This record gives sequence, structure tokens and C-alpha cells, in this order.
Amino acid sequence: MSGDLIRVFFCSPDIAFAEPLTHALGPGFQIRATRELRWPDAAEFGTYDVVLLDLQASDRDPVIKAALQFLTESQSRFPLPVVAILASEDRSLTLRLMELGVHLILASPPDMIELRIALRRACRFHQLEKEAQELRAQEMKITASYTMVGAEGALSEVLAMAQKVAPCDVTVLITGETGTGKELWARAIHRMSSRSAQPFIGFSCANLPETLIEDELFGHEKGAFTGATNARRGRFELADRGTLFLDEIGDLSLGLQPKLLRVVQERSFERLGGSKPVAVDVRMICATHRDLSQMVEQGRFREDLYYRLNVVQLHLPPLRDRRESIPELAHYFLRQFANQFGKKTKKFSPLALQALEENPWPGNVRELENVVQRAVVLAEDSTIELSHLPEKLRKGFSDSSPAQSYDAEIREFKKRLVLRTLRQCGWKKTETARSLGIARNYLHRLINQLNIIPEEAGMPPVSSAPAPKSDAIM
Repeated sequence: MSGDLIRVFFCSPDIAFAEPLTHALGPGFQIRATRELRWPDAAEFGTYDVVLLDLQASDRDPVIKAALQFLTESQSRFPLPVVAILASEDRSLTLRLMELGVHLILASPPDMIELRIALRRACRFHQLEKEAQELRAQEMKITASYTMVGAEGALSEVLAMAQKVAPCDVTVLITGETGTGKELWARAIHRMSSRSAQPFIGFSCANLPETLIEDELFGHEKGAFTGATNARRGRFELADRGTLFLDEIGDLSLGLQPKLLRVVQERSFERLGGSKPVAVDVRMICATHRDLSQMVEQGRFREDLYYRLNVVQLHLPPLRDRRESIPELAHYFLRQFANQFGKKTKKFSPLALQALEENPWPGNVRELENVVQRAVVLAEDSTIELSHLPEKLRKGFSDSSPAQSYDAEIREFKKRLVLRTLRQCGWKKTETARSLGIARNYLHRLINQLNIIPEEAGMPPVSSAPAPKSDAIM
């Protein structure tokens, strides 16, 4: 819509109708008339705001047939709102036209005031729809930005797979430890899919009784149990035409697994207390921190359900296996919480950032997010210092000060460097020495001089029982 001027692409077998129509609509409307029922060319698409179809011709059947073909083709081309003028009240034809995207249908002959209102409303509705699409796109970027931060190294393959899978309407199983961001990846896949305009409904199967999970997923009919005073839709119905995310699917009881399998296979189910099948069109994304294949072997998870859910699997590595992404994630959370709390905090001190990089992060990304949030709250100026981090992260570090000797600084640096390289190389001394560019014997002396013990390197304590020789640190 160009200012207050509405540009109309008018298709009518009676081209003579265009001139009186233009005069009758009055100022504010610019009409381009054509005899053919055709969609605007790509070059002229941007010069129109609405399509007006004249279906009141005397030779009605060919016109209606051409109009249906026109509308069918237009769905896959340029999305302009359509207003139609219909010669007679034909309910089935009206419904068919609406199904094909016609915004409003007016009876012939049209009242000019009603037509002006219809054209303006169609344009306004189309404008609001475009704004909603832009907002959804922004929301997708915001949702995906967190998920994709640090998506390099170990996560680059996961990102590439997610981008391939998202447009294809297949079931996805996301695995990984608690706190790796499984739900955020599920949301990102939904936002990149053709269902992005439809609901994303999430539900966790963890630590809930079987009857409650069944009611939450499938809903119930009125009178299904004591207290069921009204019918209630479950998560499957709420997610119809959208995406249903089932978190901790490995915690689903054996009693409910057959019912879930039926929904996956047949796309229908019955509510609690009901006998009428409810059909749904739902894309499923499931997540778990458990090893479902092992659970299948143990008889704790149905094999047929596992193969139905495990069409495409995305495994999210723990944060300790992708330390290269820690600085980027930490700075992302820093900006996020600084904006949220109105703080001027902008950076980490080198020592604070090093402490974050060397922490094992058993709680993964979620734990890192909480630590950075705490640090932003405690920081009083533009820099997060080591003192703003929890005590367990400060262990083994000390704030730099002029009083600290040069030798002590060098010793601390060497120890942190050797520890970090040992972890990255799986604590194998030959690989560690090669990575550091030093001889294996010199690395062995460094380990002794710096008093590096297995527990510090992240290895389990050495037992008293004799063990065979290996290349790993002892």
C-alpha cells in the first residue's frame, strides 16, 4: 500500500466494467484492468496491493474454472490478498474460493461502499500478516541465536544436520547431557521449518505419574474421572499442524509407550474416557539424556517406538568437549544479562575468562549461563573479575597483583597450559607433547615439577591396584 492509495489488479471478462468501477470507488484507489485471469508478472508484482476478481460473467462455468486454476497457481507464487465478486450464492463454491485463499467474497452487484471497505480491509489484513511474518522471523533469529552461538568445532556438524532436517517433516531425536540446550535446538528446528507459523508445544515426561502424563498428552472427556467437569484438549491437540517437543522421552513409562506409538503411526488417538478418534497433524521432536538403545536392550523402552522416534538423531556434545565455544557463549550471556539488568559490564578479565575455559562444566551451557548471570549481578564496573565467579571456579587461580613474583606467574601459566592441553589430548602424554611442541621426557619433568596430579587433570583417582602401563598421565 503506497501511502493511502490502494493499487488494485482487476481481472474481469467484462473490461468495460473497469471504468465505472474506478469512478464508483472514488479517490484512494488506482485500478489496472485486464480481461485475463492471470497473476501479475514478477516485474509488476510490487506495484499492486490487492487482486479483485470479477466472477459474475454470464458464461459462468468457464470463468469459475479459470478462477479456480488462477487461485490454485497463485498459492505457490506471489501472496497478494484477493477479493472476489460472485454472481450467485453458492455455498460450496464460496467455501472452495476461501480454501484457495480468497480473503473476502461479495455478492453481485457489489455495493460500492462495501467494496471499498472490503478492499481496504484485505490490504490491512495483508499488511498485518506481513508484519507478523517479520516478527516471526525476528523471533526465529533470537531463538536460534542462542542455540547457534559457538556452533563451531564439535557442534558444526550438528548445526549442518539441523539446517538440513528442519525443512523436512520428519521426527527428530535430540540426545545429550542435561543442560546442553536440547529444547533450544528443538525450537530452532521448528522456527526453520514450514510449521514455524504454527504452535510449538513442549512437555517434559520426567518425574510425573503415568496418569498425569497421559492426561497432559491426550486430554480427557467430560466425566472421564472424578473432577473432570469439562472436556480438555491435550498437548497433541494443542500442537496440531505445529511441533510437539517431548523432553526426557526416556522417562516415559512402558504403559504409555504403546499409546504414543499409535499416535506416531496413525496420527490419531482417543482422549481419556473417550472412544472417538482424534486426528492430528503433528511433527514430533523428542529429547533425552538417556541411552535409549541401551534401554531397548534392557527391555525398558519399546524397540518399535525407538525406531519410530529415531528417524534423525542429533547428539549435542557436552560443553567440556567443545571448550572453544566457551568464550563466545560467555560473552553472549554477558551482553544478554548486562542489557537485562541495565549494567555497564562489557568484558571479562583475562584470568576470569581463563577460569571459565578450564572449568569442567558438569551442568553444561545452563551452568555457564547461571555463572555469567551471577557475575554480571556482582560486577560493579565494566569488567567481570575472577572474584565475581563462584569459589569452585576460582580454585587454583589467584588475582594478579604487582606483588606476585615473575617466577610464580610463569609457573601458574605453565601449569594451566599443560593441564588444558592434557585434557584436550585425552591425557595422553605423547599427543600432549606433540601438541605443545616439546619432547615427551620434558613433558614428564614438567608434570612432576608443576605437581600436576590425575585429579587436577580431570582423570579419576589412581587406585591402589596395579594397572597396566599406558601413555596416559599417572
